[in-house]
Amino acid sequence: MIIRNNGEKDVVPMRRPRPVSERMLENVALYYLQRFAASTESLRRVLLRRVERSARVHDTDRSEGRALVEIVISRLAASGLVDDGAFAVARAARLHRQGKPACAIAAHLRERGIAPETIEATLSGLARDEGGDWRAAVNFARRRRLGPFRTGDRAAHRDKDLAAFARAGFSYAAARRVLAAQGPEDLEAGEEG
Repeated sequence: MIIRNNGEKDVVPMRRPRPVSERMLENVALYYLQRFAASTESLRRVLLRRVERSARVHDTDRSEGRALVEIVISRLAASGLVDDGAFAVARAARLHRQGKPACAIAAHLRERGIAPETIEATLSGLARDEGGDWRAAVNFARRRRLGPFRTGDRAAHRDKDLAAFARAGFSYAAARRVLAAQGPEDLEAGEEG
C-alpha cells in the first residue's frame, strides 16, 4: 500500500512469483546470502517459501521444488557459502558480546536449525575462549547498567537487578557475584571462580 501526499491510499498489487527453476532458486539463495548470515535450515526455509508461492500461483509440483531446493543447498554448502559451523560460531560470539547466557545462545542456535553437536562444540569453545557465562553476565550488566555499572543508589535496585539477571537466564550465583562487585574494575580483573 502506498500513501500519497494528500493522504489517499493506493493499493499496489503484489508481483506474480516466477515459476520455480534451479537457476531462480540459486539466484534467490545468493541474493539472500549477500544480505544475511544464514544457516542451512534458515536458507532452506526461505527457498521453500518461494517454492510454495510458485506452487500456489503456477500449480507446479511441490516435491519437485523441494528436490531443487536440496540440490541448490548442497551445491552452496559444498562451495562453502553456507556453513553451519561458521554461522554458529559467529552468531554465538555476537550473542555472547551482547550479554546472553549459554542457555539463550543454545536456544537461538536450535531455532536456526543448527545440529545439537555443533551447538555443543560452539558453546564449549565459547566458554574456553571467551569466559563463558561469567563474561556474558559482565557484558549484560554493562549493557543494562546494572550493579557496579549503575549510577546512584545500587542497594535500592539490587532486587530489580537480580530479577533482570534471572529473566535473561543467568544463574543466581553469577548474578550475585556481578552485583557484589564494588566497581567495574573488579569485574574486569576477576575471572569466574
